[in-house]
Amino acid sequence: MRSHEIDYTIHGDDMQIVSIELDPHETVIAEAGTMNWMDRGIQFEAKMGDGSKPDSGIFGKLLDVGKRVLTGESIFLTHFTNVGQGKKEVSFAAPYPGTIIPIDLNSVNGEIICQKDAFLCAAKGTEVSIAFNKKLGAGFFGGEGFILQRLRGDGLAFLHAGGTVIEKELNNQSLLIDTGCIVAFSQGLEYSIERAGNLKSMFFGGEGLFLATIQGTGKVYLQSLPFSRLADRIIQHAPKAGGSSKGEGSILGGLGRLIDGDNY
Repeated sequence: MRSHEIDYTIHGDDMQIVSIELDPHETVIAEAGTMNWMDRGIQFEAKMGDGSKPDSGIFGKLLDVGKRVLTGESIFLTHFTNVGQGKKEVSFAAPYPGTIIPIDLNSVNGEIICQKDAFLCAAKGTEVSIAFNKKLGAGFFGGEGFILQRLRGDGLAFLHAGGTVIEKELNNQSLLIDTGCIVAFSQGLEYSIERAGNLKSMFFGGEGLFLATIQGTGKVYLQSLPFSRLADRIIQHAPKAGGSSKGEGSILGGLGRLIDGDNY
């Protein structure tokens, strides 16, 4: 089925929100829990599946559920439909600081591969499925792992990524990337893993043991702050249970927080 034709506006810089404008009877599908606000007259319903194959039957819906389980996402997608009169707006936000990437699937030959937690929302008619990484090394050592998401269709889809996003166009070229910094890439590009230099560089260079390689012709979207890197830094500086923390930025450290009334 053809995707619904939706209009959108992206608000903000570092904590972005995408507002989708729906004509009567138009629908946008989204990951559960990403909606921020919506106009009265929009009806939402959690469904098993993306709605791209309305005649798939119960077996097709169960198959969609199985795919969602493999990606680690909710087994439901939420469908937001304008059941009122006139244009209505619904807005979505990413769960952590970063950038929202609008992608016209027609511009990437109707298909894009993205990391499994990158999908935010899309026009109804977009097929949200999974893609298995065929290369064993990429599955074990790549930031994306074995299971990626595949988006197919002819309308708009929205991905979210951490930090700043760069879009690069490769023309029979090869690009070395820190694992986990790949958000998405178009079909025709090959993804693999290679060792990061010599042993000294691997262990003491601070760039990890392996680098991702994207090669071929097509588009690749890169993020400056993968969520795993952000989470590691937060955990590294979080107060230990029953212990003390450094009080970064203050020579008083824990004493300063005691004065402020913070307990351990």
